[in-house]
Amino acid sequence: MTSRFSSFRRLAALAAFCTAGVLLSSTAAAAVRKYDMNIEDTRITLVEKQQYHTFAFSGQVPGPLFFVDEGDQVEVNVNNVTALPHSIHWHGMLQKGTWKMDGIAGTTQAPIQPGESFTYKFIAEPSGTMWYHCHVNVNEHVVLRGMWGPFIVRPKKPTALEKTVTKDFIMMLSDWDSKWADKPGFGGLPGDKFDYFTINGKSFPDNQPLRVKQGDVVRMRFIGAGDLVHSIHLHGHVMTVAFKDGFPLPAPYKADTLAVAPGERYDVIFTADNPGLWMIHDHVDSHVMNGDRPMGGIMSVLEYEGIKPDDFYDWKKKKFEPNFYYEESLKKGPGIYTNDGFKGQAVQ
Repeated sequence: MTSRFSSFRRLAALAAFCTAGVLLSSTAAAAVRKYDMNIEDTRITLVEKQQYHTFAFSGQVPGPLFFVDEGDQVEVNVNNVTALPHSIHWHGMLQKGTWKMDGIAGTTQAPIQPGESFTYKFIAEPSGTMWYHCHVNVNEHVVLRGMWGPFIVRPKKPTALEKTVTKDFIMMLSDWDSKWADKPGFGGLPGDKFDYFTINGKSFPDNQPLRVKQGDVVRMRFIGAGDLVHSIHLHGHVMTVAFKDGFPLPAPYKADTLAVAPGERYDVIFTADNPGLWMIHDHVDSHVMNGDRPMGGIMSVLEYEGIKPDDFYDWKKKKFEPNFYYEESLKKGPGIYTNDGFKGQAVQ
């Protein structure tokens, strides 16, 4: 594979893998935000020694967080530094009058060939929790190669409930079949057996806890980025399911378990009013395994500030890495945000 990819490395030097957004107009409603992003061959580690060859946005899985305001004019120049064709679908964007920016190879655009670039231009509407992903060979590129990232559009008129939020977490759920890990260009077939499951590209215990303090109003944005349904259960709390696919529900409802299907987004909100260490996990029991080993996959812990963990706690001695859920980036306002913790090793 080395010879196939090396000829495209020079393109990486021609464009920064992402740049800060640029505000060109005098009002926020008319902002033009310009970004640049590469698609790169990388090798990421899902958990322990289990690695996977990915076609990664800016070399990381998940890709960079795009955080924009409703009504912004968005321009994203995409450089394909891999040896296979790609495109980007901005999942949830209505593309009114800009249907050719919808990112569907063979329908709205020619695929972005190796060594080529394409600039997407569209208005950020509607608001809410959205995402972006490749739309070439989605069975492999999205399901098995990590070609997905979060796209959050801040509303002009937030709901009363979301105005109360003090902690905001993005959780992208996905599945992997290890037999295709080192075979880019293949996989994603009917009958594949998924044996690794991740939140933001990492399996427990190599992901991170969600840290809160008592009194926080917590928002968790679940994004179904894989091929399976994940039934997410939070212990010790009742979630208010407030948004579906970015849209505020007219009648939010209570739940402690929520099924998230491929492509779906759900935003849940709850008050951190029960101090402790509380598990959050997929209740499809086979999804909390790493290969053939239990107690892995889609699992994390809601960690309250001030709670002293016992010696048996899985993460007692693990270094905490903030922003694993883009929680720090979401505090900063519009921009494009990368995370070195998500970056893989370049495939030369």
